[in-house]
Amino acid sequence: MTEERRDFKKRLQKFTRKALKATIKGIVFYGIYFVLSMFLAPVSEMVPSFQQMIEVFVMVYIFLMIIGELTAGTIFHHFFNGAKALFVILYLIFALNGGIVGITVQNVNLIVDLRLFLVVTMLLGLLGLAKSVLQAINFLNKEQNTYTSKFS
Repeated sequence: MTEERRDFKKRLQKFTRKALKATIKGIVFYGIYFVLSMFLAPVSEMVPSFQQMIEVFVMVYIFLMIIGELTAGTIFHHFFNGAKALFVILYLIFALNGGIVGITVQNVNLIVDLRLFLVVTMLLGLLGLAKSVLQAINFLNKEQNTYTSKFS
């Protein structure tokens, strides 16, 4: 009974540390967003839905980051890191309309081609996705080695 209680205490302490780390990361990331949003305020006046797009991105990214931190030490940590990389790629494609952005200010129609930027950020996102896949494979390999060494 006391051994079970010690095990429960250790797991509770470990989860509390993970939750604290995730909370601190979320607060820091949101603080950075809050400071940067002050600098982006003039842009949000010109582009009507810019502020909403950024807020949705930050909320989902922080959510995936917190869930990823809470599942650290498991295979789900790597899945959430991969989901975060895929989210960044897909959200950029959606937000930038495939790389062509058009703005109409008074009588002036401004069209900006951001396809090169989009391709570079997509490649960086794919690099993050590949990293999380390789980390998941490495995690499973280590788990398999520890499992076979226990019963050998």
